[in-house]
Amino acid sequence: MFRRLLLSISIATIACHSSYSKWLEVSNIKVAQEPTELGGPKIVIEYDIKDANISPACPAYVFIRYSKDFGDSWQLVPMNALRGNGFDIVEKPGRKNVTWWGTTETDFVDLSQVEIRVRAIQMIRIPAGKFVMKSIPGGGYDESKDIKPISNLPLFYIAKYETTIAMYADYLNEVGGEGAGWNQRMANGDRCGIIRNSDSTYSVKPGRENHPVTYVSWYDATNFLRWCGLRLPSEAEWEKALRGGMYLDGDERRKRPNTMPEQRYPWGDESPNAGGVYRCNYDGNDDGFAYTARVGSFAKFNSPYGLCDMAGNVAEWTLDWYSTPYHVGLDGFRMVRGGSWMAVPAACDAITGATQLPLKESSIMGFRGVRSPGKSR
Repeated sequence: MFRRLLLSISIATIACHSSYSKWLEVSNIKVAQEPTELGGPKIVIEYDIKDANISPACPAYVFIRYSKDFGDSWQLVPMNALRGNGFDIVEKPGRKNVTWWGTTETDFVDLSQVEIRVRAIQMIRIPAGKFVMKSIPGGGYDESKDIKPISNLPLFYIAKYETTIAMYADYLNEVGGEGAGWNQRMANGDRCGIIRNSDSTYSVKPGRENHPVTYVSWYDATNFLRWCGLRLPSEAEWEKALRGGMYLDGDERRKRPNTMPEQRYPWGDESPNAGGVYRCNYDGNDDGFAYTARVGSFAKFNSPYGLCDMAGNVAEWTLDWYSTPYHVGLDGFRMVRGGSWMAVPAACDAITGATQLPLKESSIMGFRGVRSPGKSR
């Protein structure tokens, strides 16, 4: 008879839907260990994810982290160690079952001490196919500027919303006990709002949870995304996500042609303030926000795929960087796209991009994550 050992569980049950601010809601987590006929144990993780918006076009990215020392340190469960219908890209809400194989390699001393956290991020599916890339690689500064822009991309998934302050604070509370990933400017309650407490934990100024995190360097953004198994988007991925491909359902199906494949903004060609309608958060108070806006505040003006805040709010780090003869062998400038709450309306378009050193921490820059495709679940 199999022996089931229930584990102690730390549950990251975080609501989302209308607030957007945190992880998608995960509830009713159950964790058990079972032996197998192959001679090693397996851990079975069950949970509910009930968000009605989850679909193949708008799936959840689910990742699992664990601690074997009462929460002093945490690790990401490798995706290649998991099986089931509840990890990586999840396309339907409901009860999920994940089996974690190879747990003998984790060197658990006492399984009753293990804590499990399950988190989920709302993503958007970007189908494979051609699109119109009008920006120049490396902003035209790169030595390789003669290379033609990428015009065809494979399938990928990108976060629907910019990474929020609440999400980043959760990350800091797992890995930032010594201050890694946090700087004093993040305590600014108008432009960020993450406070480091005397016990080396982090809290968020009330009302700031839904806003995009700022004052993050390229390295901070990369480390957060590595923590949850994601990465930054390339410039090409970012631009396609904003403008859409030649076919919005991908080159294989070709049933939804993009009527504006060269549109300037996520919503079309109208200026962000055309006709007295404010379509994104840019410089000034006329759009209703002196600094950042809550993510999703301009959801009526999403990209063709449904991504929020691709224009304005915070400029977004990308994976790409450029080199010059001076920078050969050095860490070069990174590309930042999308305008910000301090940008003029014309600079919130699909093409305009800034360049920043990766160490730069600014109140106008944030990020969102990308997942390269695996098997959909």
